[in-house]
Amino acid sequence: MAFRGTVWKFGDNVDTDVIIPARYLNSSDPAHLARHCMEDADPGFAPRVKPGDIVVGGKNFGCGSSREHAPMAIRAVGISCVIAESFARIFYRNSINIGLPVLEAPEAARDAQPGDTLEVDVDQGAIRNVTQRKEYRSASYPEFVQEIIRAGGLIEYVKTRLIKEGRADRNE
Repeated sequence: MAFRGTVWKFGDNVDTDVIIPARYLNSSDPAHLARHCMEDADPGFAPRVKPGDIVVGGKNFGCGSSREHAPMAIRAVGISCVIAESFARIFYRNSINIGLPVLEAPEAARDAQPGDTLEVDVDQGAIRNVTQRKEYRSASYPEFVQEIIRAGGLIEYVKTRLIKEGRADRNE
């Protein structure tokens, strides 16, 4: 999986209530969540994001609630992946579970500036800041995690495996 997009940069300790404010959690509809993604940090974020853009955060990105609505909102608004200095563990896990690539790359996150263009090869853990002409590495995912992300998340991954193994059919 490779992406190219514009950087939307946020700071340290971006919590799940900033990613998707709790007042909008009366729905799990991805389109509804996308309209309000990052609204309290940058009211113009959701209307200006282009498909494939990349969120870059500081330390402890996604801290706070364990709800999976936060990575769902980010993915639904069109963000291709999130790069941060570090992630809250539950956000990291929820992101993988819904098929949103998240990469820990402290130097890349610190150097990236809003509006920079990044190219990211998730399979290789390669990050290239096209604007600054710099290259970075993050740990690459194990193959089974890459398969989960490629499938669009854990549920789709399990469905595909069960069908492939003949333990379910496509209509289940």
